[in-house]
Amino acid sequence: MIFIIEDDEIMAECIASAVKPAKSRHFSNGVTAMSALDQTLPSLIFLDILLDGPDGFTFLNELASYQDTAKIPVVIISSLDFANQDLSSYGVVGKLDKAKMTPAEIKEYAQRFA
Repeated sequence: MIFIIEDDEIMAECIASAVKPAKSRHFSNGVTAMSALDQTLPSLIFLDILLDGPDGFTFLNELASYQDTAKIPVVIISSLDFANQDLSSYGVVGKLDKAKMTPAEIKEYAQRFA
């Protein structure tokens, strides 16, 4: 199972299409995604940083604070530039620029971790 945390519905649908045939669940905010972690631990999370409500960094901090969720790999999908920032301590295994990413890049992460 792959979690897609993205407040833009069209972007979330594009990501979900790219990760097929892997199963995915879409969340428009980090609060509902954190609640869902009680039932299912995903093999990978695609995370937008600029979310409505608590932002992606708040979600990353929350994820890192629990032993069972701290090891879930996260791919940041954002228009912000994180190229020179090491976020591996938060489980971040990749960063994709929304303006430049391709379905093949998304699929590569899905195949590697799902």
